[in-house]
Amino acid sequence: MDFSSRNKVKAEWGMASMTDLVFLLLIFFIIMSLMSNNQTPIDLPDANQEIPPSQNPVEPTVIVTEDNRYVVMPGGDMEKPMEFEEIKNLAAAAVESSGKMKLKIAGHRNASYEAVFQVLALSQANSWDPVLAYDK
Repeated sequence: MDFSSRNKVKAEWGMASMTDLVFLLLIFFIIMSLMSNNQTPIDLPDANQEIPPSQNPVEPTVIVTEDNRYVVMPGGDMEKPMEFEEIKNLAAAAVESSGKMKLKIAGHRNASYEAVFQVLALSQANSWDPVLAYDK
């Protein structure tokens, strides 16, 4: 009685595909090693060097009140809003002291569009970046 199988599984496989794979990996790693640059300059501060403080963390803000009058913050008084002509120099001084060329504009819900657009025109005339503040 012959119990041996006539269909034997061949344990052979082609070496050509393995050599292709090894060759592709070799090329990949050679290219990656050439592309990596270990000479990248990094400007790190010294251990005993102090970090400079921020010039002014508060952004200059012009608040348009309900009755279309203006308050320049920081330093303005909400109890004493001013006319537009009065805030021009105050807004310029606030932007210059902040060191940023940004002006935050906050308007009351009932303020007119014209009052807000006057402040936008002032920021555009002085090449400031206007930032409109709103509540959700």
